[in-house]
Amino acid sequence: MILKIKKSVFFSVQLLFLSCSAQAVLVESELETVSVEKVKYFLYYPEDYEEHTEKQYGILLFLHGSGDIPMNNQPMEPPKLLTDGTKFPFLIVVPQLLDQKKMWNTRAVMQLLDTLVKNNRVDKKKIYLSGLSRGGTAAWDLVIEYPDTFAALAVVCGMAPTPYAGWINSRLPIWVFHGEEDTVIPIDEAEKMVNQLKKMHYFVKFTRYKGVGHAIWDTVYSNSELYIWLDKQKKM
Repeated sequence: MILKIKKSVFFSVQLLFLSCSAQAVLVESELETVSVEKVKYFLYYPEDYEEHTEKQYGILLFLHGSGDIPMNNQPMEPPKLLTDGTKFPFLIVVPQLLDQKKMWNTRAVMQLLDTLVKNNRVDKKKIYLSGLSRGGTAAWDLVIEYPDTFAALAVVCGMAPTPYAGWINSRLPIWVFHGEEDTVIPIDEAEKMVNQLKKMHYFVKFTRYKGVGHAIWDTVYSNSELYIWLDKQKKM
């Protein structure tokens, strides 16, 4: 009899606990978010842009690496190739990433690019993309997130999202550059991506620099062959 009373009391307490305890709730809702970021940039115009008012031009979106980010809130210097008299056949936009501890905001970059394309005489079939190091990583991200925007891609010593290679437009011409002695972003990042793209029959070129580490960008971007190659590309 005593045992039965104990059981009854135990179950009564247990039921009281369950009835008083809070229950988890799952709510489905939505929130419209707005991301605002001020993006500084440099914009290069070809020397004949104002002369040929009916002509449309290509545009190159260039994303720099962390080494170009100024210290102590100093203003960023424009790339030397845009100030040393080198002539390019297309517009070049250089957004400025000014925080050493942030990656590129690809959505903000695309908003900038879209605005410049709209407000200038740009051939939408000749929008090119290139980036180095951290900017090269962002360049891969952009062609994955916006597969129908670009006519050509050139990546210099950037990390590659190889598992998502198949998301890239299969008609996109790609040129990859990497130093074989790179210890910052090892060359196998580029090798794996290039091999994966070739397996899927993408048009991809791969230039390796023997005995060279991470800092290959001066060599790459001082070679006029790159710009000739870019200017030949046109999205079909």
